[in-house]
Amino acid sequence: MFRFAAAAVAALVIVVGTQAAGLKIGDKCPTFSGLETTDGKSVSLADYKDKDVLVVCITCNHCPVAKAYEDRLVQFAKKHAGKDSKIGFIAINVNNGEEDRLPKMKERAKSQGFNFTYAYDQTQKIAKDLGAKKTPEFFVFDKDRRLAYHGAMDDSMAADKVTKHYLEDAVMAIAKGETPDKAEIEAKGCGIMWDKDKK
Repeated sequence: MFRFAAAAVAALVIVVGTQAAGLKIGDKCPTFSGLETTDGKSVSLADYKDKDVLVVCITCNHCPVAKAYEDRLVQFAKKHAGKDSKIGFIAINVNNGEEDRLPKMKERAKSQGFNFTYAYDQTQKIAKDLGAKKTPEFFVFDKDRRLAYHGAMDDSMAADKVTKHYLEDAVMAIAKGETPDKAEIEAKGCGIMWDKDKK
């Protein structure tokens, strides 16, 4: 009995360890390339080489939490990531359900007035490389493309109840070459729908 229990605990540790794998603060941004976007183009990490800060948001179409943040993403991009800004912003959808494929993404981007790049990674590779687990989940990289902030955008799914702006505060600090007061805040959202045959 004891041996069985010990083996079960060991197996659990292995599983948890696998699920927890991902980037740590200071790690380099994974390379991505050729991701299709809702505006009919493709996007790569190299496209942001002139940006001092890069914000990568792993999100999707169907998740109610992701939907609740869409207006905030639009406002963030408008305020901080305009054409001439030194802050880059990209949202990447890695879910492959019917509601999350590119045709539906295009519809969503148009109906919600997305003013940022919304890309599709059907392979789910970028999410795995980042160690993403939720939608939405944010990864902020400095000028050297080292991870400087990871986690939530703010402290409430309800926009009118937000009191802490974790992402914005971190981005502003990083843009100044400073270390964010809080480098990691647990993301809240729907779990990524991993393709079983691609794990």
